[in-house]
Amino acid sequence: MHDRTAVRTEGIADLFRQFPQVKAKVDAGYRGLAKELPDQLQAPPLKPKKDATPEEVAAWNAERHQQSSERICVEHPNAEHEQWRALQRFRGRREDFDETCTAVAGPVSDRAAER
Repeated sequence: MHDRTAVRTEGIADLFRQFPQVKAKVDAGYRGLAKELPDQLQAPPLKPKKDATPEEVAAWNAERHQQSSERICVEHPNAEHEQWRALQRFRGRREDFDETCTAVAGPVSDRAAER
């Protein structure tokens, strides 16, 4: 399931509405949700148009880089889970996935903490 679908179907979007003090920086896939909740969610800036001035392009690039730098500490540990073969090629029973994922999460968390 895509992250954006999970946010809507699992009630996470509703939780953002219930707790307006919670804020998050999201990737471009959540731009629609960020438009719905502009005070809580911050998506990357829109790419400037082709006829944009060099100053506008430079400002966009700086803003995009700033948000990316703030999100990277969360994105790397999330991506590490996907690099484990046990999860990439999981062919087991659906009800066993949670246990497998939990078994992988421990070493990933330990390795991230060491850094």
